[in-house]
Amino acid sequence: MYNLFFRMPISIFLISTLTASSFSYSQEEKKSGWLREKIKQRWTKKQEARPAPEANTKPETVIEKAGDYTFAVNHGGLERFYIVHVPTAYKSQVATPLVVVLHGGGGDMSIQASPDYYKLSPKADKENFIAVYPNGYSKLKSGKFATWNAGHCCGDARDKKIDDVGFIKTIIESLSRQLNVDQKRIFATGMSNGAMMSYRLACEMPNVFRAIAAVAGTDNTAECKPAKAVSILHIHAKNDDHVLFTGGSGKSLSDKSKVTEFISVADTIQKWNALNACEKIPKRNLEKPRAFCETYSECKNNSEVQLCVTETGGHSWPGGKKVRRGQESPSEDISANDVMWDFFKNQKN
Repeated sequence: MYNLFFRMPISIFLISTLTASSFSYSQEEKKSGWLREKIKQRWTKKQEARPAPEANTKPETVIEKAGDYTFAVNHGGLERFYIVHVPTAYKSQVATPLVVVLHGGGGDMSIQASPDYYKLSPKADKENFIAVYPNGYSKLKSGKFATWNAGHCCGDARDKKIDDVGFIKTIIESLSRQLNVDQKRIFATGMSNGAMMSYRLACEMPNVFRAIAAVAGTDNTAECKPAKAVSILHIHAKNDDHVLFTGGSGKSLSDKSKVTEFISVADTIQKWNALNACEKIPKRNLEKPRAFCETYSECKNNSEVQLCVTETGGHSWPGGKKVRRGQESPSEDISANDVMWDFFKNQKN
């Protein structure tokens, strides 16, 4: 779906040039290069001028009513943000599931929380779970164009070794004071770089997360030794042109130094089958002409590993809505939200 980190406007990236001693530029070429530089400077200045999100700086505030709430918290010397969506049927007397939703690289919490694109907040209202949308690390006050430190990926969050695991842990601790969170039903999901971050949470916070659902992003953690089994749902399109189904980074990525050579979907599933000690042969639980889901069960601690594959959709969120012009429309053969919630709610404690 929306991954500005992977495909920013062309004006941001200047075409590499040869030195004047080896190439003689025409006036048109010089003018074109100058214009691109001016566009880049204006775009950068505009982004730097955008203000920080309006946010409540007291995350200890008790929340009793449904709605959307934006909070700011200082973590690791950085001001970090997150949006909380409390479902319409929420009652403070009832322990309610929590889903941590992580945006893609180059995105931000507002994009992921928008009901127009990923449609997770309407799903939360329908199924009565709390959805929290953390914002990744960004050099900008606005929090735009953010990334997650998921291990081997991605961008400034990875390069600066940002403590995103600690940030998300802080959010969950705050929400557990603000709302009646069911501690046995805390889940994570994410898109692309956010999916990779959800794998890191499964590796490093297995006593918190009962299950994760990764969409269009494989497990690229640097180290993974979970002390407890975590159920895994992975959703991926065969024709994903960013995080390639068979492994590697796609040609469509703008700057490969900001990513990694992604491991394949098959290797990701094999890894978690081994970690969870699952049976080796999966069972098909959904079969359509252009999509299927299969589950590896009989895993330790009542965990399971499920893989859902679509033939089309590219780098997107199945059942969602595309954000960019020219982007391939997400697959409609399955709904990531429906498959995800069915997977989460059926997990045994």
